[in-house]
Amino acid sequence: MSITIASVDANFEREPLRRPFGFKGGYMSEIWQSIALLKATTGQRAIGLNTQSVLWSDADVFVNHSEAAGNSLMFAMTEYALRQAKGMTFDTPFDLLDRLLPATWEYGKAITRNPDLRMTFALNALVGVDAAAWLLYARENDFTSFDDMIPAEYQPLLSHRHSLVGCIPLMAYAVPMPEIIRHVEEGYFFMKVKIGSDPDKDGDQEKMLQWDMARVEEIHRAIGSRETPYTTNGKIPYYFDANGRYDSKDRLRRLLDHCDKIGMLDQIMIVEEPFPEDYLVDVSDLGVRIAADESAHCDNDVRERISLGYGAIALKPIAKTLSMTLKIAEVAHQANVPMFCADLTVGPIQVDWNKSFAARIAPLPGMKIGVVETNGHQNYRNWEAMQSYHPQAGAPWTTVHNGCFELSKDFFLRSGGILTDSKHYASLVIG
Repeated sequence: MSITIASVDANFEREPLRRPFGFKGGYMSEIWQSIALLKATTGQRAIGLNTQSVLWSDADVFVNHSEAAGNSLMFAMTEYALRQAKGMTFDTPFDLLDRLLPATWEYGKAITRNPDLRMTFALNALVGVDAAAWLLYARENDFTSFDDMIPAEYQPLLSHRHSLVGCIPLMAYAVPMPEIIRHVEEGYFFMKVKIGSDPDKDGDQEKMLQWDMARVEEIHRAIGSRETPYTTNGKIPYYFDANGRYDSKDRLRRLLDHCDKIGMLDQIMIVEEPFPEDYLVDVSDLGVRIAADESAHCDNDVRERISLGYGAIALKPIAKTLSMTLKIAEVAHQANVPMFCADLTVGPIQVDWNKSFAARIAPLPGMKIGVVETNGHQNYRNWEAMQSYHPQAGAPWTTVHNGCFELSKDFFLRSGGILTDSKHYASLVIG
């Protein structure tokens, strides 16, 4: 069924963070939550949410503007895309994204005055628009579940049904050691550790390496001996995220050699995005599983990364749109490359968009259950209020128990609540 967009609208809320959130050598103090509204000529309407992450999607934009200005630029791209979408007719959300992405990306290059603006910045700006398109597509076609909504050709990669999905918290630069230990004592068992700090803000790679060595050693000494029933070796797994900060394989090898020396290496399950995306080298000889995230903008990029020996792909329907994520996941699935769902410090509703994916993909090698990263509970000052905006607020599967989300039949029956508009966010664009 073809869908014609009759009207559009957008708005945003600024959500403050508990403390400065550090990665890629920078720090954020707030995160904007934008809302996109699409209304069809039939009268049917839907809203989609987007968590804006300027620092993650293009650090150059973050560095060259104030934090508010960078967020304003991304929101301007969302609003531009919506204006372009008004009057368009589409059969599937893939069609709409294919039409909007090139124009939105070019508009972004113009307003940021950056001809090298990363595609991921444009995709991040389009997440809410794409989510609204999927919900409108579901409603116009009478699809009542996430499974019904996903086209048949993508169903094989989403064939699992995990009753447990491990929650991966994030240990950013500023997270103190007592808090890391507390997370483990609360039942969390899969630690994502940000590496690549710029301790003296001078870009010195050697200082970065020494800081990382000390940081991971301190973490390992504190929690490395803890056990978990959810891995095949019974040990806590580590997930290092460098966000492209390492300049060479040799420097990364020095970090890994240090990890080997302190008995940490065999617990490193993933090293995500260690190098700048234009550093095209084979990574298959590093002795750990290297994952692609920011560099895997689209399905073609995933093919390139797999050819370079990347052994895992981070999926982010909450950062690169559901449409693009399905294309990315299909390439990885066909190549038999493991996948996992990573966060963008999103709110509770988008956690369930990610969780809906994580509950259905194969577990990572070495894991007995599915996993999903989510760190909003660690970082948002108003997390409890944001939880109340969820259409299924209070459902057992919206909270973590002993480090896991327990996914009952009700979770799958209700599609994690993501097919229902949030009254709070709808009020910001509908009134």
